Amino acid sequence: MCKEIVKSPEFCGKLTFPVSLKQPGHRDGTIQCFIKRDKSKLTYHLYLCLSSAVLVENGKFLLSAKRSRRTTYTEYTISMDADHISRSSSAYIGKLRSNFLGTKFVVYDTQPPYNWASLCPLGKSSRRSYSKKVSPKVPTGSYNIAQVTYELNVLGTRGPRRMNCIMHSIPASSLEPGGIVPGQPDQLLPRSLEESFGSTSFSKASIMEHSMDFNSARFSDITGGIREGEEEDETKVRPLVLRNKAPRWHEQLQCWCLNFRGRVTVASVKNFQLIAATQPAAGAPTPSQPAPPAPSDHDKVILQFGKVAKDMFTMDYRYPLSAFQAFAICLSSFDTKLACE
Repeated sequence: MCKEIVKSPEFCGKLTFPVSLKQPGHRDGTIQCFIKRDKSKLTYHLYLCLSSAVLVENGKFLLSAKRSRRTTYTEYTISMDADHISRSSSAYIGKLRSNFLGTKFVVYDTQPPYNWASLCPLGKSSRRSYSKKVSPKVPTGSYNIAQVTYELNVLGTRGPRRMNCIMHSIPASSLEPGGIVPGQPDQLLPRSLEESFGSTSFSKASIMEHSMDFNSARFSDITGGIREGEEEDETKVRPLVLRNKAPRWHEQLQCWCLNFRGRVTVASVKNFQLIAATQPAAGAPTPSQPAPPAPSDHDKVILQFGKVAKDMFTMDYRYPLSAFQAFAICLSSFDTKLACE
């Protein structure tokens, strides 16, 4: 009854239910949060701001993450539990995994995206045979929903990081007038073992975790490409691409600057703002003249992240990103990137 009365964060701008963490943010404004880092425990906690003061630490806990370093990659486990952050916990909802250099990250969700059928070609088998026992409370799905890439700094010049985010679970059409983000979840965690395994077999559940190569693969390669005669449907399946907003050089301060509107107070290479990247249609000729300005919806800052104090950072996001997606993207900024700086 309450779910029928209370509107989703997309329209009310409030995180009312746990499922709101995976629903798009506010259309008409940003949802302000902050992240606290604990270097000794390698943990990160996301809180909802309850005060306009940035440094006031009275927030509502939303999500937590724990960093673990492996031989060839780094992994961040994301959970709804502030203390027990593990993939074996019933509060586990996703993870972030990087390559060895920390330049490419993949966001995995426990719930399949709306276009999972097209993202997962049939006939492939999983590399894992599920040798580990699976708890009935833990969702076993691991679906690739986003990829974050940091450009390599080959020349070694000083400057801000340059990043791109391909949101496989969000179509580019969501930013158009009347656009929506399909496949909104009704619940955050499955209620029973049958619901967890009901529509997905074991082999399909883990395909997306291993089918994503860390090489520079295009979205069309992952989805199997667009067949001949499907040009009209291409815009419907094209994913949303985000890029960092280019900062300007301040002559007096001798540094790169971005307008965070008072939400960021400490200079850091980790600070960034993400806006939608306009993409030409595949096969379209490159115009000789500069492209006209994009619509205002594409110029809006969808996600901004920055430092305000030692081990404390602000995270402001809006539609079409969810809190879970925004938190995972911000976690990628914490990782050391020697090849990008």
